[in-house]
Amino acid sequence: MMRLSRRRLLSGALVPAALWPALSAAVRPAGAVVILDSTWRAEGGGPGRESEGFGAHEALARQPQFAGVMALSEDDGESWNTASGTWIGNMAGPTGLQGVVLTSGHNFEPGEGADNYLYRTQAGTVRQGVRLDIHPLYNRNNKERSGYDAALVRLDRPVTDAGPPPALYAGRDEDGRQIVMVGYGMRGIGSVGEHETYSGAERATAATNVVDEVMDAVVPPPRSGDAGNWLQVTLRRESEGAGRLGGLLGSGDSGGSAWMPVGMQAGMQTGTQAGGGWAIVGINANGTGDATYGEQSEFARVSGLRDWILRLAPGARFRT
Repeated sequence: MMRLSRRRLLSGALVPAALWPALSAAVRPAGAVVILDSTWRAEGGGPGRESEGFGAHEALARQPQFAGVMALSEDDGESWNTASGTWIGNMAGPTGLQGVVLTSGHNFEPGEGADNYLYRTQAGTVRQGVRLDIHPLYNRNNKERSGYDAALVRLDRPVTDAGPPPALYAGRDEDGRQIVMVGYGMRGIGSVGEHETYSGAERATAATNVVDEVMDAVVPPPRSGDAGNWLQVTLRRESEGAGRLGGLLGSGDSGGSAWMPVGMQAGMQTGTQAGGGWAIVGINANGTGDATYGEQSEFARVSGLRDWILRLAPGARFRT
């Protein structure tokens, strides 16, 4: 099986981890996703107008089924481009109903808690985090455990302006399927990769791609080596079969979500039907290089996290 030779964590820095502070200072992630040059030009991008070619991708992110995607801020709301997450429902807690956000584990350094960030809905409501749970199999080595790069955050209050709670995918049919990835990370174009020049307003942006590799969870998980449970996509040109809205994740998209259309006839495994025919299949986790043509993005596979999610968020809605 092919393995990724160079990886970058998508919280705004490139590996190795020792370089994170310097690289974070060098770039300021904003916007989200790396897109095709051809679409960028058609949407008005060009020399001196680098941030103006993302209108179609912003419109895709505004579709109502993706309303649960949230922006995270670690500077008290000064900027909303450090990381991303997705609200998956309101559930009973010690203080009443609390919003629950699904995000990436690597968004939190050791010792940090849910209150390291503020959490903002696309409609503008800001919530505080009060509890953080990182998947127990995540060891902060995304060469081996990107499939478990997952965290759940309990918010101080419910979320009421993001539509119905989205469905999460419990099936095994992601390979070869088109997905939509949504986040608040760094922008770019395929010939250049992600770069602050392309960053504009701090709005969610989305792109499509096709899952071209899937690795099942390795059971039991190995002490060293890849533990699996991930999905992968590759940035291709239109001449190689990419769709007009094709793209790849950018730094800062970490914790956002990958979505797949699911037949409306499919039944919910818990709770009632919701999600408008879409389900979350992955958590934005990792990538290779600088997100140029031929490179990959990787997602923690939600179906393999089902038992853990339901243990901590029993009201989460899964669909096959």
